[in-house]
Amino acid sequence: MVARIHQVKQHRSSIPGVEVMTLVSNHHFPRHSHEQFGIGLVHFGAHHSWSGVGHVEAFAGDVIMVNPDEIHDGTPVGGTARGWQIIYFDPSLLAREVAEEIVRPPEIMRPVARDPHLAQLVVRLFACLTASPPDAFATEETLLRSLLHALRQHGMTTASPGGPLPCIAKAIRRLDAAPERNVSLAELAALSGVSRFQLVRGFLRTLGITPHAYLVQRRVRLARRLLAAGEAPVDAALHAGFADQSHMTRVFLRHIGVTPARYQAALS
Repeated sequence: MVARIHQVKQHRSSIPGVEVMTLVSNHHFPRHSHEQFGIGLVHFGAHHSWSGVGHVEAFAGDVIMVNPDEIHDGTPVGGTARGWQIIYFDPSLLAREVAEEIVRPPEIMRPVARDPHLAQLVVRLFACLTASPPDAFATEETLLRSLLHALRQHGMTTASPGGPLPCIAKAIRRLDAAPERNVSLAELAALSGVSRFQLVRGFLRTLGITPHAYLVQRRVRLARRLLAAGEAPVDAALHAGFADQSHMTRVFLRHIGVTPARYQAALS
């Protein structure tokens, strides 16, 4: 039996709207998504993942990228721990920073890139964001250079074809609007005008996850916003629709890799 290795450090970032993390883990991350654009570097080990463009593998030295709302997972190759640094940007920050240089930003980024120059920029940006005291000039310049290079060299102007299937669009809107409210598969199916089987199949075909997994992700997102606003973890769990704080903590660890308390402490 392979011993579990999971070490996560969420660093303090010198720029609002940017999250910085270091991970060493052989954890199997389930299919999930982020609200942010992410860019990072694998330092050792390897993993394979399911992404918007299919199955991909990343090895030491590879730059990894994830698009906002893109469903993906992460599995260590051979169960061996891999280590990586990753930086997450709010979409609004990304759009604001590159608006003057790129009129129409690419809709999706490639999940893995072998690009030594971008790798150097990512390492430099990580160091700038976590430096104490911060150097605002160097950080801003490195951030712009990193984003522009990534978008120009590894952006894809055509996203995955089509949006949600019409038969599940109403269910998605319902879950997005009120993830904290309990709902049944039968209710979502009736709302969408399809059978429960058709609803599950539609979610899997369009998003790659089940309706329940989608709901859990939306609850995690809501909880993150509540924690960022200063709510106590016990209250955030209740207001986000989790059974209790312990339930939210288990889900956070599985999807994000850190506890809600550590996540909130890093933001503050």
